[in-house]
Amino acid sequence: MRKKVTKAIFPVAGLGTRFLPATKSVPKEIMTLVDRPLVQYAIDEAREAGIKEFIFVTSRGKSALEDYFDHAPMLEQQLKRQGKEALLAELKASNMDSGEIAYVRQHKALGLGHAVWCARRLIANEPFAVILPDDVIAAEKPCLGQMIEAYEETGGNMVAAMEVPPEKASAYGVLDVAEDLGQVVRARGMVEKPEPGTAPSNLAVIGRYVLGPSVLRNLNRMRTGTGGEIQLTDAIAEDLANDVPVYGYRFRGQRFDCGSKAGFLQATVAFALARDDLREELSRFLAEVVEIDRAAQ
Repeated sequence: MRKKVTKAIFPVAGLGTRFLPATKSVPKEIMTLVDRPLVQYAIDEAREAGIKEFIFVTSRGKSALEDYFDHAPMLEQQLKRQGKEALLAELKASNMDSGEIAYVRQHKALGLGHAVWCARRLIANEPFAVILPDDVIAAEKPCLGQMIEAYEETGGNMVAAMEVPPEKASAYGVLDVAEDLGQVVRARGMVEKPEPGTAPSNLAVIGRYVLGPSVLRNLNRMRTGTGGEIQLTDAIAEDLANDVPVYGYRFRGQRFDCGSKAGFLQATVAFALARDDLREELSRFLAEVVEIDRAAQ
């Protein structure tokens, strides 16, 4: 019987330079998408997938991120006195209990693979998930939950995959597909950011992974890849040589790249329109914007 996936790594050490000057003092991961920080969407997804231990790989200047998950007794007491029970419930839902969350530092920006490696001692010899908070996925059933269900059938390593236009494949890790089984594909290899026109498929890897501990052993070798960084995709692909299967999972849902300004704005609009308390007013405003734009043309 396979071990259950109960641990997840959240690499959040990046500087968020694409969002400067905001990220000069505010970690990108706690920038708000409607009224919740990006990282809260990742935490909620992990919790719904059965994750019990949350490991954050941070860097200098991320103390506000750590404070976000702490209890706020004075604020809770004030909301309780004011009878704002709904707000109090939302606030408490963002708390993390003692022992549920851990932080490790990545002292040098050496790539995603290195960030995951930094958490190796907290993973030990267990399967684990990796969630990149920049990738926000709107789905009826959380993406990671879909993947863990599939992983329980397949074992090996599993990455979330989505189809991208050929001209955009060079921005992603791309699967070399050996067998297409529908929702799941079996990979014969993975290529990190292939040169334009050389991608082995149009199935790109996005920020959700379910991995075995052998990937951490591969990362121990500290081999650099594309961009001179230690690439997680390289460590996963290395497992194929050791007869550990690698699968891509075509998740059901819409992914937003909140690591870019355009993607962040698109996600904000999409998530706001999905809310009953915001949809009508925002829809009216967007319609007015469209009309003004047409008139200007």
